[in-house]
Amino acid sequence: MTAVPLARLAELTADHDASFVLIAREGGIDLLTGDVLDVDRLADIPLDDSRGAREVFAMVPYRQVHERGFEAQDDGTPLRCLLVSEHEHLDRGELISALPGAPITLADGGFDISDAEYAEIVERVIADEIGRGEGANFVIRRDYRAGYDADDRTAALTWFRALLEHERGAYWTFAVITPGQIAVGASPEAHVVARDGVVTMNPISGTFRHPAGGATRESLTEFLSSTKETEELFMVVDEELKMMSQVCSDGGRITGPHLKEMSRLTHTEYMLRGRSRLDPRDILRETMFAPTVTGSPMQNACAVIRRHEQSPRGYYSGVAALFTPNADGGHDLDAPILIRTVYLDGGRLRVPVGATLVRHSDPQGEVSETHGKAAGVLGAIGAIERDSAAEARDDDAPGEARLADDPEIAALLASRNTRLADFWMQPQDVHPGGRFSGRSALVVDAEDRFTTMLAHQLRHLGLDVQISAWDAVTDAEIDAADLVVSGPGPGDPRDGASARIARMQQVVSRRRHAGAPLLAVCLSHQILSDGLGIDLVPLDAPHQGVQKTVPVFEHEASIGFYNTFTARVAPGTTRVRDAEVSADAGTGDVYALRGERFASVQGHLESILSRDGLETLERLTAHALA
Repeated sequence: MTAVPLARLAELTADHDASFVLIAREGGIDLLTGDVLDVDRLADIPLDDSRGAREVFAMVPYRQVHERGFEAQDDGTPLRCLLVSEHEHLDRGELISALPGAPITLADGGFDISDAEYAEIVERVIADEIGRGEGANFVIRRDYRAGYDADDRTAALTWFRALLEHERGAYWTFAVITPGQIAVGASPEAHVVARDGVVTMNPISGTFRHPAGGATRESLTEFLSSTKETEELFMVVDEELKMMSQVCSDGGRITGPHLKEMSRLTHTEYMLRGRSRLDPRDILRETMFAPTVTGSPMQNACAVIRRHEQSPRGYYSGVAALFTPNADGGHDLDAPILIRTVYLDGGRLRVPVGATLVRHSDPQGEVSETHGKAAGVLGAIGAIERDSAAEARDDDAPGEARLADDPEIAALLASRNTRLADFWMQPQDVHPGGRFSGRSALVVDAEDRFTTMLAHQLRHLGLDVQISAWDAVTDAEIDAADLVVSGPGPGDPRDGASARIARMQQVVSRRRHAGAPLLAVCLSHQILSDGLGIDLVPLDAPHQGVQKTVPVFEHEASIGFYNTFTARVAPGTTRVRDAEVSADAGTGDVYALRGERFASVQGHLESILSRDGLETLERLTAHALA
């Protein structure tokens, strides 16, 4: 690096009206400068000017989920664009030497809500949201706040230097300096990347906080053996596959799992890849935002966040996005999640952190997780004392053995895939001439984008598939399709006051009365059961991200379940009115129904947890169309 970029950086730091971004990633360290423009929508991000394609850096706040029709508190956090006029590549060592390094002390630090309050919120979400069938998992945030005695820009660059020196394993380490919005962080997670027509997503879940002295094979093995952590990762992979199936013509292929080893935390992760020709702004909109920091299903997760978080999120769980012109005249996209980030404003910092709440979460354990995540950020920037043993190993990081390379750890990670559907582990090109080629299917979405994965599998079987939302689908569309797939969704199937439940009841009954082929999934299976006079009851414990081997008529099938309610008959019942019943021999929980030109299933055949999903879907579809 020459002295010119260093001098330029000094000028930018001193000029409180100047805007610039520093990004450390695999390719090195970049300094981006330019003018700031705030826009209303992702589509307004100006990727072209009179001279053609240009580079743009954007900070996308959480409130942009309103573009997908989802709920969010609107705090006015801007969708901020830096229109890049200069892009310099910096030398790491020279940059570190040029950045301020004097320690900055925090004062009056603490969470915005107490541990007891947060534990109560956890209990309410588990009981009132997951227990009512509103979803499988939800991420609820709290903020660590503290004061500091330094200029905001100096503090940001000081902490950026500390991250460069002491953090490892981050996908992006960054400092964003613009008037009124300053952030510095080390994000472990690439939410979505689009290069040369290939889209990659990187769901990360499970947080192992290294004990004093660092992680060991024994402590990591205990973490990797946790049912909660394993199921949590599977659920977020399912949720991101929904997004991949929306933006990628080939649905998305899973590789992994891998370990994301950082200085103080280790995570587990998968990689999802597929092909897409969409504009990168459309890809970004359709993947807002990562379930690892919101929950699933996404639409309900946003509503749950709105009900239970006490303040708006700002940029937390949004993304930083770099749009770079490519050789084809379009733009590549690189967009990490905005987590592990410090926000600075007038001598006060804010570190938002969240815990993923699932059916068997322990409230005190989730309180501890937020403490661990906040401490990980604050320790990385040097705002609190670091683990000296971990620091010693970090200094030797290039030659240090990675735990992921340990044969026992590698085998434990690989064993997770024995539980998953082979379908999603393979290339996902749709081949013409499938069994149901020439037939059309309409999938009615009841606010769970599992329908995108379901549609992809149906296309793989040869069907010409369209998806329509419950509040947009017309009776004419319902009547015209060769097959209607009435889809899954959150909520209580007995809720007669819900417009969504009422419309899904109409979809099911309309096809049944017409004697037209119908396949009903999860929520719609429950609605079909209710129409047959079968009781609907809440499960004693929600089946959210649960894998079970169950009878589906002549076959035993390994299927993933995401249900809080079940249709239930007396044990031993095999027929109700004109429907054959496949139910649990002990409980009477109904797993599947079939009759003349209709079939239904309680589980999610499209889930990665459904090892026998595609074969079961093919059999039920064939029955409905027979």
